[in-house]
Amino acid sequence: MTGVPGAGKTLAGLNLVTQHTNAHEDEHAVFLSGNGPLVDVLREALARDEHEQSKLTNTTIRKADAARKVKSFIQNIMHFRDDNLADLKAPIERVAVFDEAQRAWDRDHLANFMSRKKGIADFDMSEPAFLISVMDRHDDWCVVICLIGGGQEINAGEAGLTEWFQALQLRFSTWKVFTSPQLAHRDYHWGQDLKAMLGEVDVTVYKHLHLAVSIRSFRAEKLSEFVGAVVAGEVEAARDLYEQIEATYPIKLTRDLAVARTWLREQARGSERVGFVASSGASRLKPLGINVHEKIDATHWFLNGKDDVRSSHYLEDPATEFDIQGLELDWVGVCWDADFRSVNGKWAFHRFTGTKWQNVNDDNRKIYLTNAYRVLLTRARQGLVIFIPEGDPEDATRPAAFYDGTAAFLSECGLPLLQPV
Repeated sequence: MTGVPGAGKTLAGLNLVTQHTNAHEDEHAVFLSGNGPLVDVLREALARDEHEQSKLTNTTIRKADAARKVKSFIQNIMHFRDDNLADLKAPIERVAVFDEAQRAWDRDHLANFMSRKKGIADFDMSEPAFLISVMDRHDDWCVVICLIGGGQEINAGEAGLTEWFQALQLRFSTWKVFTSPQLAHRDYHWGQDLKAMLGEVDVTVYKHLHLAVSIRSFRAEKLSEFVGAVVAGEVEAARDLYEQIEATYPIKLTRDLAVARTWLREQARGSERVGFVASSGASRLKPLGINVHEKIDATHWFLNGKDDVRSSHYLEDPATEFDIQGLELDWVGVCWDADFRSVNGKWAFHRFTGTKWQNVNDDNRKIYLTNAYRVLLTRARQGLVIFIPEGDPEDATRPAAFYDGTAAFLSECGLPLLQPV
């Protein structure tokens, strides 16, 4: 199942799994994800909800008991993998829903991990191949459901759809495959001919397996297309798309962090949630008080109220792409550093090492950095403000030239500039 950001892929997977927690004993389902913050937030939110709902019916369930129940059907993929390495029997689950399946590890990355961390020297499967092999232990039937976000691979070793299709073609060609029609879209194929990779596998293309409309924000059906044009450097397409969403989904630009904070707080009403996000490579926002290397506690950041300094509401600690992928807020402030900067109308890729910025030349790392900003720009339900620093002439790592091109590019895309009051 593919879908634009916020289209409801995770919700669809959770609905399927929770419906089967009390189903026939032969139809157990499990929701898997390699995204630790997402797993933590989902577990905590569902446990809190069940505890609070039980109070209303005078059947109070302790939060600890609710948490244990939730852990049985929402699992980190690493724990599921370890359990099934130790036990070679078919798992109790007949249905495995793998969220953000495009982020599954390729064979080399997993083999390296298994050698270093588990002492297994000859592991020769990718994460997709291993998961399918575990489910394939069933003699009669089982289902693997992959929830795929296009352009969402953000870290080394994440191989997108290619590893899933290679595993099916080389090891599990007898499986039946149902896929959405999005395989030719640039956000999904990484330059590969995905259809050809499936070879003689029994494949059915089913149009309803692509969720094209955002339910995260009823105002932002074209947000994904706009962000795609921005990170592709397509200024005219971005400007045209922003004109279509501007009236209902505001995106503002500022060079002043205080202005960004004020704007976010002015937009939020009632229980609406605000927060800052930044790239994990945004190391030189630290002089401005935005420290991406200060790890947040995802459950506090996403779920706690305005009176908790650890929550997103305080607009102090930013979430990175690794913290917020698969999750969202109502109003978001994107803090943009010089790791992804516009130079003469083209994106330049950098990482901060030691005392200076270095060029990123590896094509895969360029994709991961592009996707990091794609993730950050699609985390808001209702609107966002983008903060780009002015730079500091006294700091060789933060000259204005590292930031002005990006601000100019986004202005050309149609984003209005908020002025300091």
